[in-house]
Amino acid sequence: MRSAPTILHLDMDAFFASVEQASKPSLRGKAVVVGGLGPRGVVATASYEARLFGIRSALPMAQARRLAPNAAYLVPRFAFYRSISDQVMGLLRALSPLVEPLSLDEAFVDLEDGGAAWDERSARLAGARLRADIRAVTGLTGSVGLAASKMLAKIASEQAKPDGLVLIEPGRERSLLAPLPVRTLPGVGPATGDHLRRAGIHTIDELAEAGEDELVRLLGKAHGHALYAMALARDERPVVAERETKSVSVEDTYDVDIHDRVRVGTEVRRLADRCVRRLRGAGLAGRTIVLKVRRYDFSTLTRSETLRGPTDDPTVVREAAARLLGSVDTTGGVRLLGVGVSGLADYTQEDLFAQAAGGRGEESPGEEAQMAAPAEEERRTSVERSWPAGHDVRHTEYGHGWVQGSGLGRVTVRFETPGSAVGRVRTFRTDDPALQPADPLPLVDRSLGESERPQGGAETSDGSGAGPGGMDPGHSQV
Repeated sequence: MRSAPTILHLDMDAFFASVEQASKPSLRGKAVVVGGLGPRGVVATASYEARLFGIRSALPMAQARRLAPNAAYLVPRFAFYRSISDQVMGLLRALSPLVEPLSLDEAFVDLEDGGAAWDERSARLAGARLRADIRAVTGLTGSVGLAASKMLAKIASEQAKPDGLVLIEPGRERSLLAPLPVRTLPGVGPATGDHLRRAGIHTIDELAEAGEDELVRLLGKAHGHALYAMALARDERPVVAERETKSVSVEDTYDVDIHDRVRVGTEVRRLADRCVRRLRGAGLAGRTIVLKVRRYDFSTLTRSETLRGPTDDPTVVREAAARLLGSVDTTGGVRLLGVGVSGLADYTQEDLFAQAAGGRGEESPGEEAQMAAPAEEERRTSVERSWPAGHDVRHTEYGHGWVQGSGLGRVTVRFETPGSAVGRVRTFRTDDPALQPADPLPLVDRSLGESERPQGGAETSDGSGAGPGGMDPGHSQV
């Protein structure tokens, strides 16, 4: 483990919900919940205001609505979130070539490798500059952890939340970890945590005191050795710039179980096409086609088929998924379907076109696909006529706004933009030709000069930030 706190972990604060609040002036300071809004939807992200009601990621949306009935419930805008994530990752790569993204809103950075930091003072300054740059470029806040290892940097960023910076000084790692609960360590989930609790182990200090042999006996060789090393603050994992993509997949959960076998087949073909679009967008191809089916009783089945070589041909993937579906009993109903491709490569094998039934190529869809085309077109038309809550629209008279809700042939829109005052609300027919879907607007007006850009809380000379309302969150150092 290195001797200076030059590994940085960035975690954007309530990312999806914060994007929505920055985009919609009327939601700032309010409880916002982003996720699937159907009866079986789950929470993707909740704003800090919503978390006061006990709402957390992965909570069933129906339960969230009971906890906070007056919160704003919005459908995710993933393409917009990704565009903002790209801006943030660009700022990280300006610090160092060694950036390890973990998700759209989270990444490790090796500051030493990029020459951005080499000791405690330079690391603190780099972290403070990064937070200021993120706020200037995106209008959002992120929490930064700095330490001599990845594990400790991630723990530090958790302690920094929201909108703070925590630096763990080398030599103080053990004293910091000792009183923390065992669930703080990576790899300790609910099941492992309960197992350790039953053994009388609640804190990381108690984990270290239990000894390596006892942990191996309780948890098995690999897990026991790893947890003992982490309890002693040992973590030699390097920051890895490129994390290999192992698979590409898509899935849908349905509000009502699907019992019709033809409908199930149509959904599988649609998912296969979506998966291929994502595959091609990443410039990849794959050899193994995977089908996932969650049935009415929550039992989940996976089936796979490995081809002779990698492909990104939609006909091949579609027909392989259909063959896999033929081996699954869906009589009782289906609540979730997924199609994935693994065994990835950055090239295709041309003769795989022959693997499609009858040797058909991409330009000659099979009879089943042709028969499904009207149903697919009907589905697309239905989607086009819907107005997802939170998504952007433009009216020929009132300008840019976002959907507050829709139903019974009506759609309610609030007309406001990221830089405007709280906007007015108007209601229209869902088929009003003056109202059309629109692309999101930037959160920060890039035409402003540097002195005019929103800077948020001022950075102090030691790199610590002022939290909301000008209060020092006490996150400058541990």
